[in-house]
Formats: sequence, structure tokens, C-alpha cells
Amino acid sequence: MAGTIRKLDEVVVNRIAAGEVVQRPANALKEMIENSLDAKSTNIQLTVKQGGLKLLQIQDNGTGIRKEDFGIVCERFTTSKLTKFEDLSEIATYGFRGEALASITHVAHVTITSKTADSKCAYKATYNDGKPTGPMKPCAGNQGTMITVEDLFYNMDVRRKAFKNHSEEHAKIADVVQKYAIHNAKVGFTLKKFGESSADIRTPPNSTVTDNIRLTYGSTVARELLPISHEDKTFAFKLTGQISSASYSLKKSIFLIFINHRLVDCSTLRKAIEGVYTSYLPKNMHPFLYLSLEVAARNVDVNVHPTKHEVHFLHEDAIAESIQRAVDATLLSSDSSRTFYAQAYLPGVAAPVSEVITEISDKSSSKSSVSTSKPYAHQMVRTDNREQKLDAFLQPKPPAATVLVNAVDVSPHGDSARVDTQHSSTSGNETGRRQVKLTSVLILQEVLKTKAHSGLREVFQNHKFVGCVNRKRALVQHNTKLYLVNTTVLSKELFYQLMLYEFGNFGMIKLSNPAPIYELAMLALDSEESGWSETDGSKEELARYVVDFLSSQSEMLLDYFSIHIENGELCTLPLLLEPYFPSMEGLPMYILRLATEVDWEDEQKCFESFCRETAEFYSFKPNVASNGNDDCVPEKSPGLSQSEQTGEATQSEPTTGLDSESVPDEDSSTPTWKWTVEHVIYPTLKTTLLPPKHFADNGSILEVANLPDLYKVFERC
Repeated sequence: MAGTIRKLDEVVVNRIAAGEVVQRPANALKEMIENSLDAKSTNIQLTVKQGGLKLLQIQDNGTGIRKEDFGIVCERFTTSKLTKFEDLSEIATYGFRGEALASITHVAHVTITSKTADSKCAYKATYNDGKPTGPMKPCAGNQGTMITVEDLFYNMDVRRKAFKNHSEEHAKIADVVQKYAIHNAKVGFTLKKFGESSADIRTPPNSTVTDNIRLTYGSTVARELLPISHEDKTFAFKLTGQISSASYSLKKSIFLIFINHRLVDCSTLRKAIEGVYTSYLPKNMHPFLYLSLEVAARNVDVNVHPTKHEVHFLHEDAIAESIQRAVDATLLSSDSSRTFYAQAYLPGVAAPVSEVITEISDKSSSKSSVSTSKPYAHQMVRTDNREQKLDAFLQPKPPAATVLVNAVDVSPHGDSARVDTQHSSTSGNETGRRQVKLTSVLILQEVLKTKAHSGLREVFQNHKFVGCVNRKRALVQHNTKLYLVNTTVLSKELFYQLMLYEFGNFGMIKLSNPAPIYELAMLALDSEESGWSETDGSKEELARYVVDFLSSQSEMLLDYFSIHIENGELCTLPLLLEPYFPSMEGLPMYILRLATEVDWEDEQKCFESFCRETAEFYSFKPNVASNGNDDCVPEKSPGLSQSEQTGEATQSEPTTGLDSESVPDEDSSTPTWKWTVEHVIYPTLKTTLLPPKHFADNGSILEVANLPDLYKVFERC
């Protein structure tokens, strides 16, 4: 018998329609982002939990929702962007159907908090199946709207069970946010997981398209981008964007296309443009493309798909062909740029801070098994440190290094005269070593481990030293990549970590003559670096304060840091790394800062700031006398005078007992500063340093060459 035709219940109809519009959490978030952009927001913050299934929250600073509209804001076919069907031909907003919020309320619990500019307070309401579940309530809030979506698909068991991988859903959400952040560069976007302080995506307001691509997809892509601009009056369209050069390729295509500012898919354009790249890229490799196409609104049909991810426009094939020719012309005209992008990394040339290592994974990595098969040519790299280094190509080989002799005596501190740079030295298992039991120090040590970048750690553990570029920078090699690293920054972090891990177990550097702390403080106050002004009081009073204060802390300084102060005179300094000695030019400022910059009130802050100041003093710095030109400096070890390097214990500054720096004799076989960098600092970096995560984006280490990439360039040439 024929079935009975009956009208479906409205709840069933709405839930079926909602399933078409909101297919997964990323679709719901896309609709809410578009509403925020339509509201003229300049800052959009997104919070996600369990891939968006447990929580999706978006907060903006847009125009907000009027109090009078709270009752119908989540009903189907209610919108402020369209009044009659003919308006679709000139639509300039993302939304127009009035279905998005309504659909979300049929498959989730929705809470809206909003405030307009002329409202005295914000208002809050919860919604279910398009209707408010209770009365609207006034509350505190900033201008704009916050929409919280909880338990998405709670009433659709089959759909909810299909989303088992929360990480995959979060990745799809991040992909949507990345694309909108790039196209809407003037709007700041922030995406983070619920309960986490760090953001997965963060772009600043009033940025640029290129900068946002660099922040979201990495500097490797950003430095290979070519701007494209094309206008065709015949078919009434204009194209702008960024496309990757012929030197860059991906295994999977990244294609961002916005048509009249809508994020859409357009297979016609995709195939046309990728067809151009087939003649430039290796087989099965693809480009990065960001395109913004503006077509006359009357020629575009946006009402094609419930999710609005597809549009149709007139003259589609002809427009695709015109864009194809423009892309081909852009690639041809920029062919010569392939060989020059690496020049931005040469010393002395300013490079953007964000153009740093992006390919080093911050995830925990295990050493791969060594392959026994014959390596390819591009995999053959220098692994023997006895091979020639950078210096061999620049100057004659210097005489063999001899044992370092210094005018200051190194005396043992109990049984701990040896400076052990292994992190395990604090375990207390080594005979004669003091075990660190101070909670504050143990916390600081743990912070070093939690903030360490595992990818950079692997680079430093297995690097090969290539040579010194100058006093500030050196070249190291890891696998098939060459890195330009900042020796000054790395040594500063190294000495900070040594201060924590060798806490209470330092050897001593005994000054040949005790240095009066008062005179050291006066020397520091006389320098511009101290920042002294008359409002700070007289220099003499400040100097006396430094003497009295450090003398009052002398017992602790000697016990923990091997700094011996007696009768207002500095007698010893800690031996952090043998045979390394700090430059004594920085001693006056170091003494002054110990008294004025260290936080002596809180134990943990005290130890942290004390170790930081000491690390600054001990760090390997460019030659001060070179006036910043550290490419042409005398070759001498840091902190050693001429007499010290020849083994003569003389004193050139009788008032302080400090030795002056001067150039060693030409025939001296004493180790040079380059020897110190190569044989003292970098071996210790290899065994000791835990590189913090900020080293990956502050320019401390830059990739300057990658052997496989160079082979690709040579093959195309």
C-alpha cells in the first residue's frame, strides 16, 4: 500500500537543515567568524575544547547585538543584512540567509553575550532550537559579542560519534582561522585551546598578508612568495594575491581562494593555475597560492550551497584562462629571483626577526636508525671535525694551541675545583659535590627543562663546528643544513644554566690583587651604561652603599657562588667553565648591578636575577674597542691581557687590581679568541645547553643553506 504523506514536525525539519549547514565544528566556527567580520570587528578571539565538540567560543569587538533583537537573533531566516531577494545581486556581507546561528542552536547549547556602543551594559541569553531558554539578563561586558557553543551535536549521536579524533577537528578549525587571518590582515585573530595560556595562532591587528602568511604557514613559504595583481575590464574582475615561486613546492597543494571576500572552493581556477606550475615544479609537487578575486557582484551567484563554500560566476572559464596567463607571466618575470633570497642571511644585512628556523620540529624526536644503504650525493655531508674549517679558506693556519695560562690563580673550593659541565652533576652522586636541596633552585632547573626546544637541542647536540664569522657569530652544520648562530646570546644562556646546575659547586678565580669594591662601583657609575643621574644621589654615597650591601651578603656569596669579599675588597670570582675567564672590563658594572639590579627580597627571584647578571658578565662579547665592527678585531682570548697570555703576572690598573686588554705579540702561540669559541664554548654547548624555545624565533640561529634545496636549484638551472 502507498505510504501516507504527512508534514514533518518543525523540530525535525530544523534539525535536518542544521545538519546541512553545520557539518562539523569548523563549519560552525566559520559562520561565527563571518558574523564577527560583518560586525566590523578588529579583534577576534577563539577558544576551542576537544576539537570544538565540547566548546566553541568566539569573542569580538564589533558593533554588537541590540537588546531588542535578542528575542529573534537565533530564529531561522532572521538577518540584518538582507531585506528582499533582489538584494542578493549586490550583497556585500558574508551572511544573508539568517540560518547559521539558528542551525547551531538546533544541534548545540548556545549562549550569547553582547553589548552595543550606546548600551549601558551587556545582555546575556541562552538558546535552544532557535528560541531563548529563559529571560535575557543584564551583565557586565565590553562592546562586541561573545558566542559560546557547548556540546555540539549532543542530539545527533551518529554525527557526534563520527568525530573521534579531536586533534583532526582542531586542525581543521586552525585551517579556517589561518585562511581568514590571511585575507583579513587588518583584523587580529587569536586561537587557543581551552585551559592553555599559549595560543596556537596569533596574528596582530593592522598586519599585512605576507606577515600573516609568515606567522601561520612559516617563513619558508613567506620568503618564496611573489605578489600577483591582474585586472581584466572585459570580464569585469580584479585579482590580487601571493603565489609561491618556482623554487618552492609542496607535496600537497595549499590553495586559498576568496571570491568577493568569501572563502570558497573553485575547482576550475585550481586546475587552471596548477596546470601552469606543472612546467615549473617537479612531478607530483604543488604550489602555495593565496588569491583574492573580486568580480562584479551582479555576475556572482552566492546562493548555491547551504554552507556557502561554493559560488558560481559568469564567464568562469574565460576568467580562469585570463588568470592562468597572469600567473604564468608572474613566474616567468621572477625567474632570476631564485638565486638571491639567501643573501638576506649574510652578516651585516638586516633580516626580519621572524625569518628564522621553522623546519626544526619542537616535538620530541628520537634518533633514527643509521641506514646501511649507500647514500645519495645530496646526503653526503661533512662529519669529521678534523676536516678544514672556515678559517682555512681565509688565512694561514695558526700555530697549535698551547695550555692557557692566566695571571689570576684558580684555587679549589673544597673538593670541587673541577668544573663539571654535565647536568647530572647536581645529582649529588659525584664524590665531594654538594647536593642542591633549595626548592627555589630546583624549580629554576625544572623551568629550564620544560622550556627547552627539543628540535634545537638535537641540533646543538649533534652539530659540527664550521668556523667563526666574527666574534659575535659562528657557522655550525647539522645534517644537511648550515646555520648562522649568535655566539654571544648562546654563551649568555649557557653561563646562566651553568650557574643553576653548578649551584654551590663552583671553583674560584682568585684575583692577583684584591679589587676594592668602592673603586669598582665608582668606575661603573662614571660610565654612561650605569644610567646614573643627579636624582639618584651622589656617586660616593651609592658606591659606599654597594660596598656595605655586598659585604653584608658576603657569607652567602662565598658559600653559594664562590665570591669572596673581605674588608670591602673582591678577592675571588666563580670559575664557571675551565679554561674560560670573563672579560674584566665588565667587572665594575657587574659589581654595581649585583647590588642594584638583583631582587634580594624573594629567594627564587634573587637566585634567578643573580645568575642572569653573572651570565651577562661572563658571556662572550664582541670586542668593545672595535666600536661595533666585530669583523676586524685582534685575535685574543676574552678577558686576558698581553701579560696574561704570555704568562707574566703584571698589573696595569693598580687601583683595582684589574688587567687591561691588549693585543698579543704576533709570534705568540697563545690560544686566540677563535680557539676559545671553537674548543671551549661550542663543545660545552653540545653537552650542556638546553636551548629555550624563544631561540627559534628571535634570530639567535638562522638557517643559511640547505643542501637538498641547493641541489633542486642547480637541477633546474
